[in-house]
Amino acid sequence: MTIPSGNAAWRRTLHDVASLTDQLVIHFIDDVATYDISPGTPIATRLGAITRTSLEVAQGMLAGSDITHELGELAIIAAGLAGEGVPIDLVLHGFHEGIRIVVGQMFVQYQDCTRETVIDGFQIAMTISDQLCMTVAHAYIGEHGGARFGPDAERTLTSALLAGQWTPAMARKCGITIAATYSVLAIAIRENPDAGIALHYLRRLRKALNRHSDGQGLARLSADGGTVLIPAEAVAEHELDALVTALAEAAQVELVAAVVSAPTADIASAAKTAHEILEVVERLACAPGLYRFGELALEYQLSRPGPGLSRLGDLLAPLEQYPELRRTLRVHIANNLNRAQTARILNIHANTVDYRLRRIARLTGLNPARASELWQLRSAMVVRDCRDDGPEN
Repeated sequence: MTIPSGNAAWRRTLHDVASLTDQLVIHFIDDVATYDISPGTPIATRLGAITRTSLEVAQGMLAGSDITHELGELAIIAAGLAGEGVPIDLVLHGFHEGIRIVVGQMFVQYQDCTRETVIDGFQIAMTISDQLCMTVAHAYIGEHGGARFGPDAERTLTSALLAGQWTPAMARKCGITIAATYSVLAIAIRENPDAGIALHYLRRLRKALNRHSDGQGLARLSADGGTVLIPAEAVAEHELDALVTALAEAAQVELVAAVVSAPTADIASAAKTAHEILEVVERLACAPGLYRFGELALEYQLSRPGPGLSRLGDLLAPLEQYPELRRTLRVHIANNLNRAQTARILNIHANTVDYRLRRIARLTGLNPARASELWQLRSAMVVRDCRDDGPEN
C-alpha cells in the first residue's frame, strides 16, 4: 500500500513506539474492552504485543520500508487472540480507537496544519487502518476457517458416544466418520482459574486436539477436565503420551490423564474405567502425564472395595502419631529405596533415614528393607490414600 507524501507529522507522532503502546493499551483496557483484562494474563500480553506491532507496521509504511516481517508478526498475534476467543470486532474497534488517538495527538501538536496536511493525514490514517484490519481479518479467518463443526454438535455427538446412543446422522452433521476403536482419555486439569481464563484455555485445548487428531478427536470438557475420544487410527497408542503433552502445552495447564482403549460399542464402560483410574492417579498425587491401566493395576485394584482392604490399610495405623515416619516411608518408596536421595529430599542425614526405617519396622512389624514386607507397606499406603483424601504433603 502507498502512503501519501505529506507524512512528516505522522512520523514525529509515532517516533516513541514504547510510550505510545503503553498509552493505547491503558486506554483499551479502561475504555474499550467489554470485560475485565487483568495484567499478566495471556490476553493482556497479546494486547500489548498487537499494539506495539501495529505501531511498527505504521512506522514502516510511513518510512516506505519492507514491512513483511511486521505483518507476519501481526498475523501471528491476531491468530492468538482469535484462539483466545477475543471477538474480532473488539480488535478492529481497538485499531480505530488507536488511530483516532494518534490523529488527535498529531493535530494538537501541529495546530498550524494546512488543508492539504489534514487531507494527507486522513488518507494516511485510512491506508494504515486498511492494512491493519485486512491483516487481522485474514488471520481470524485462517484461525477459525478449519473448524469442521460447532461446539454444540460436538458435545451432542460426544455425549451420545459416551452413552452408547450415537447415530450415523449425528456423525454426518459433525463431518466425521465414527471409528471402530477409540482411545478413551479421562482428563483432569490441575488449575483453578476464574471462569474467563478457563474458557480461554479450554479453547486452546480443543484447538490443539483438533490439530493433533486430524479433526477426528471429540471432547466433553469443563474447567476441571472431562473425557476425550481419539480414534485409534488418528493417533497410535504409543503417540498418546506426546498428545497429552502437546495438549497441556497448548492450553498452558498441567494435565493428568488416564487412557483405556475400547471398540466404539464399549466406550461408555471404558470411560467409566478411565475415570476410576484417573481418580487413583489424583489420590496418589502422581505427576502430570498419561497413565494406563497396566501401570496402575495394583493401585487400581487396591482402590476397589473388597474383603481384606480394611485390614491392609490398618497395617500403617501404628504410624498414626508419627507423621515424620509416614513421610519418610512414602519418600523412601518413591525413590526406589535410595537412602541418599531420601535424605536429600527430607533434608536429614542418611543415618537418620536408617533410624526411622528401623522404627517403622518395630512399630508395624514390617521391615521396609525386605521385599515381601515392603510390598505390604506399599499396598497399605495405597489403600489409605484411596480411602482417605490422598497422600499427605
